Amino acid sequence: MNWFKQFMAGRYGVDPLSIALLIAYLPVTLIAQLSNLKILNLLALAILFVSYFRIFSRNIPKRSQENQKFLLKWYPVKNWLTLKIYRIKDRKIHRYFKCPNCEQNVRVPKGKGKIRITCPKCKKSFVKRT
Repeated sequence: MNWFKQFMAGRYGVDPLSIALLIAYLPVTLIAQLSNLKILNLLALAILFVSYFRIFSRNIPKRSQENQKFLLKWYPVKNWLTLKIYRIKDRKIHRYFKCPNCEQNVRVPKGKGKIRITCPKCKKSFVKRT
């Protein structure tokens, strides 16, 4: 194992973009095998090659810059998905409303009937049924 540590010294290693590429490789390979399309097989190999190239690269500033660009695009998607999953888990006990004034999302408990909701951001009140 010591030889691998020496080999990886000075190399970029694994980052979120490399992991995303390896995860993208799996379904593309599966679809390529099921559909027997050569172009998808080549695409899968290209994805795998790019991922390993990034992992074993010695140009650390360039790989880090690529990763930062990826993360700038990935984090809004991740946050949106996390919010949707949280809302699905929370749907039995809370209800979500948008403030008509500032469009801030407001969470209120379910089963309280007709209530007056005050937006925490703009302090405007509106009436909704939970």
